[in-house]
Amino acid sequence: MSASTKRPRLKLNLLGNDGQRKCKEIIERPVKVLQVGEGNFLRGFADWMLHESARQGKFHGSIVVTQPRPGGKAKLEQIREQDGLYTMITRGLSDGKPVERTELISIFSRCMNPYEEWQDFLELAELPSLEFVISNTTESGLKYISSEYVEGEPVQSFPGKLTVFLHRRFERFAGDPARGLIHLPCELLEGNGDVLRSCVLRHSEDFGYSDAFRTWITEHNLFLNNLVDRIVTGAPTQDEADALTNRWGYEDQLINTAEPYHFWAIQGDEALDKKLPLKQAGLNVHWVKDLKPFQLRKVRILNGAHTLMSSLGILQGKQHVRETMEDPQFGSFIREAVHEEIIPALNMPDLNLGLYAEEIFERFLNPYINHKLQDIALNTIGKFKVRVLPTLLSYEQNEGNWPSRLLRGFAGLLYLYRPVSTPEGYQTQRLNGESFILRDDPQVLSLLAGYWEDYDTLNSNEQQLDRIIGSVLSDVSIWGENLDEREGLREALVHEISLLKGESL
Repeated sequence: MSASTKRPRLKLNLLGNDGQRKCKEIIERPVKVLQVGEGNFLRGFADWMLHESARQGKFHGSIVVTQPRPGGKAKLEQIREQDGLYTMITRGLSDGKPVERTELISIFSRCMNPYEEWQDFLELAELPSLEFVISNTTESGLKYISSEYVEGEPVQSFPGKLTVFLHRRFERFAGDPARGLIHLPCELLEGNGDVLRSCVLRHSEDFGYSDAFRTWITEHNLFLNNLVDRIVTGAPTQDEADALTNRWGYEDQLINTAEPYHFWAIQGDEALDKKLPLKQAGLNVHWVKDLKPFQLRKVRILNGAHTLMSSLGILQGKQHVRETMEDPQFGSFIREAVHEEIIPALNMPDLNLGLYAEEIFERFLNPYINHKLQDIALNTIGKFKVRVLPTLLSYEQNEGNWPSRLLRGFAGLLYLYRPVSTPEGYQTQRLNGESFILRDDPQVLSLLAGYWEDYDTLNSNEQQLDRIIGSVLSDVSIWGENLDEREGLREALVHEISLLKGESL
């Protein structure tokens, strides 16, 4: 923070009497949520939602926030120093109109560092008011790591800590079925609730806990699979922060920013909304019987559109998602690919995919987000196999012909992935001759480099290209099947690549 904008730090005592009263009215409520994760995403997603529900008088509880790793101490201290308060800025497009809202979030009643306050952390398990555990520890944090528990010493992993925490609760309430907790892991893993329960059960055996405890975990705790979606961009630039500090008259080291769009699908009984009244508060939260259709919708439309545009956009010198969508030809290409090829191949009329797609396009055009295509292009081969290839194959099977836009996207991927090994890594070339570093599985890049080794961009012929594409498509280790056996696919891709070499979209 520059000296010219130095202001008092955001704390409760900086607020007027009315502001203090409103904040205290929420943070002094009984603790209902243990939150494992102090980062931007949960503060811009679940915490923002719970604050909104509490503000409306629907959620009558508060949150204790902890960090999943020792390295989270600094952020936790910042939250503690600001009495749990932070400023949330929501900005972007909503129904085609610019939106910018600023809110003061007050939902944290306590901060707890389990690595330094282990016994205090375990005592939280004895709170009768506690009902939920919400986490976001990244995918690497939600996995089983074999370990031992030494009494009095914190377990390093999140599932390990949670196992000890739940055992403390089990003992305190003598296995009371009504004292089980509802677990909402927000890590971006399919079946995240199932994964967390499995980890807890395995740790319970590592730590020598009883069969009765495992029965209580299985029968009286809910580990709910859920899907979260919101772009939380975190802190603004320093210049923006300075300007906001001057405007507000206080310094906030926890300013958080996010897009207006938010979506939370939870695989559980809708009656649970009485305990976690987010849908009642008018938020885009859905309690569903089956999460898979929502996951498939996101992967094939949102992620699929990203992957489709990344290779083609990079080839043509584009830098960002918004720039790509604002291009009249490219923007139309992506919209048509989604509406005319991806959605028909999904055949899921109950989920209103057309409306969902338009929400996605609006998010892509958010003027406050600069989403780099090179970031989306990380590990594109693996992403394409999950996000686009199944749609392309399904469309052909249903319609009897290859979808032209998805085919163009596949051609763009294959032509971008002409790796040449250099000291800086595997490089390729855009259509204008500029170099571009490919960031993907080294083994896959090595295989592709071999297939393209003798290719001469300027002096190649269609016969040589046909041979190369045939070799790439037939590599089962890359695609999981021999794609060269798909009738007409090689010929169609060779034709599209030939067009790409001399034309733009």
